[in-house]
Amino acid sequence: MQVVVRSGGKQYRVEEGAVVTVDRLAGDPGTTVTLEDVILLSDGDRLEAAPKARVTAEIVAHTKGEKIRVLHYKNKTRQRKQSGQRQLGTQLKITKIEA
Repeated sequence: MQVVVRSGGKQYRVEEGAVVTVDRLAGDPGTTVTLEDVILLSDGDRLEAAPKARVTAEIVAHTKGEKIRVLHYKNKTRQRKQSGQRQLGTQLKITKIEA
C-alpha cells in the first residue's frame, strides 16, 4: 500500500517500512509522529483520495543536508558577499498506514 502524504509543504510517496527524509519536525529520535494530511491512497490497482487515512512514523534521526553556497557580487564596486546554508531535516521510518 502506497500513500502520498504532505509534510512541510512538500508531498512524499511512502509505504510501510520506508525511511524518508522530510523537513525538520519537532521531537526526539525514537518518538512517534502521526501524519494526518494524506492526499492519495494506492492499494494495487485501486486509487482513491483518502482524507481520513493516517500515517504513523517513528523519528529515526535529525540530519543536515549538503552545504549550499551563495555568492553576491556588485559590479562596479567589486563588493562580494558569501553566505551558506544547510537545510535541516528529519528521517522518518513509516511504521503503520491506517486507511
